[in-house]
Amino acid sequence: MNALTLSTSQREEFRNITAQIQQVVQETDALDGICLVFCPHTTAGLTINECADPDVAGDMVMALRTIVPDTLPWRHGEGNSPAHVRASLMGSSVRIPLQKGRLQLGRWQGVFFCEFDGPRTRNVWVQIGS
Repeated sequence: MNALTLSTSQREEFRNITAQIQQVVQETDALDGICLVFCPHTTAGLTINECADPDVAGDMVMALRTIVPDTLPWRHGEGNSPAHVRASLMGSSVRIPLQKGRLQLGRWQGVFFCEFDGPRTRNVWVQIGS
């Protein structure tokens, strides 16, 4: 398994990590199979979405803030309950088919690391299988 280390700079941000994942794939010399990308954090997640227009990521953050507002009567003592819920909505992993050593994403798709409790240093694990 390979690990990526990311340093986020905002409380909430969507960071396109597609190129970093592709680099891991190339370093493994894998040709065909599945690339599993996993986030081992409870206040961050992963998603695949449009990467051509940066406004999409901003809209995603805005929508998640609306769906999961900070102002609910949260009980978790650390004060980051909205981050836990937003991360659960995004999910902790994505799977991407590999063909001839390339991630098989749609034309406009990218893999995003979703930070909801930053800024922090985070890890993302990448594993290639058949």
